[in-house]
Amino acid sequence: MSFKATRKIALEEHFAIDATVQDSAGFVPASYWVELKARLLDIQGRRIDEMDQNGVDLMILSLNAPTVQAVPNIKDAYDLSRRANDFLAEQIVKRPDRFKGFAALPMQSPELAARELERCVKELNFVGALVNGFSQLEGSDAALYYDLPQYRQFWSVVQNLDVPFYLHPRNPLASHAPIYDGHSWLLGPTWAFGQETAVHALRLMGSGLFDEYPELKIILGHMGEGLPYSMWRIDNRNAWVKTEPSYPAKKRIADYFHNNFWLTTSGNFRTQTLIDAMLEIGSDRILFSTDWPFENVDHAAHWFDEAAISDNDRIKIGRTNAARLFKLEP
Repeated sequence: MSFKATRKIALEEHFAIDATVQDSAGFVPASYWVELKARLLDIQGRRIDEMDQNGVDLMILSLNAPTVQAVPNIKDAYDLSRRANDFLAEQIVKRPDRFKGFAALPMQSPELAARELERCVKELNFVGALVNGFSQLEGSDAALYYDLPQYRQFWSVVQNLDVPFYLHPRNPLASHAPIYDGHSWLLGPTWAFGQETAVHALRLMGSGLFDEYPELKIILGHMGEGLPYSMWRIDNRNAWVKTEPSYPAKKRIADYFHNNFWLTTSGNFRTQTLIDAMLEIGSDRILFSTDWPFENVDHAAHWFDEAAISDNDRIKIGRTNAARLFKLEP
């Protein structure tokens, strides 16, 4: 079979509802906003055309960023997540052959987040959750990262449901990131998204979370937010100095990265980066994605279909890894 015939599953593919679409306005110049807004609000029209033209059989859809995570009031965040999830479920019912769903979760409250995830998986048949980085809580300037002790019971629910959790980027709070002052071009996908998400993922690994819940499945986009390239150094800096790691986790950071993480190709269409990720984490843990509508489906698909990797790896990354991870089909 020619690799061009490989049918693909994509899983970092975003949509918006009227209440959240404006959150994405700053990610493109104003002259492009009409186009991006139309892409975000469309599900059944152009999106399916793009899929058909580029060999994408199925998209797992998720709410745009930061949306729920940037709503400090717990009740408002909970209500918004339910609205978005109910809307998405209605869209999936129209084309269950083309779409699956990731739950949006009000992580400001671990208890409500667990409740909403259970509802989405058991009642709406969603296949996991996608959360837009840290959450903000009313009355505090702190960023809530999910290695904090209050989230342990939430992670217990995720493991018991046996669904993946996609840790998606958001920009750091301005008050926490003076390094970007005067250099706004570094925010978003250029740099800050990856840095913020990589640190969050490392916090999860170092916290002992995966010792307590070893079956958790965490997905990172954009070919791993730079972590594959840095994994050796994280565990081996100053290797001649014989000291125990200062984090609570029982194993090397790389052990958790290899055992509990999957990576997608979303928004990072470069073969050298793909091969580096394959060498670090293995081709069984890499998943095709595009990052529509912020990136083009054709850019992702044309690059992937022609990337200098084996046909066997192309089939796994393009489809079968995701089918197995999400229990979609034989």
